[in-house]
Amino acid sequence: MKTKWKRSFFLLLGMNLFILAMIIILIFLPTKNDPLPVDVANQGDDPVQFHVNTNREDLNKIINAYIKKENQKSPIDYQVILKDNVELHGDVKVFSEDVDFKLTFEPKALNNGDLVLKQKGISLGQLKLPVSYILKFARDSYNPPDWIRIMPNDKMIYVSLKKMELKSDMKIRADHFNLKEDDIRFTLLIPTEK
Repeated sequence: MKTKWKRSFFLLLGMNLFILAMIIILIFLPTKNDPLPVDVANQGDDPVQFHVNTNREDLNKIINAYIKKENQKSPIDYQVILKDNVELHGDVKVFSEDVDFKLTFEPKALNNGDLVLKQKGISLGQLKLPVSYILKFARDSYNPPDWIRIMPNDKMIYVSLKKMELKSDMKIRADHFNLKEDDIRFTLLIPTEK
């Protein structure tokens, strides 16, 4: 009778250790990233280009108006604040309590007109969290538009502005994005033919 009990105990212990090891392995396995998009040359008639210079305050208003419109059904309430870096502030329910979170990104305009937001830090309340794990969780839990690609392994968010759907088939490209000097420049590309 004692050996049966011991065998059952060690079998149960082994199964628990196996499950715990699998959970730890799955948490720390790197995620698969999609490759960065390749810039495709414009085909057909060249669009008319309008060059726009703006500042952090005005761009902040536009971004947050877009977020408010697009995320009315989202369980997470958040807003973007442009300072020397891009900051995403919000709150999320944890055990029926609202807990503040903050994500900080360093933006960079690429030669192809897209933006890269390189992750600098993430905090939940006062707790600093591992960047790649939280970005993976955000990518898997939140359904961003197809022009936003969350890349946990690279600790960044790729914003493909050329894939962003705007009215009248207009496209946008980032030319310069320096928040520290409040120098933000875009080019609006408006097609001349349909």
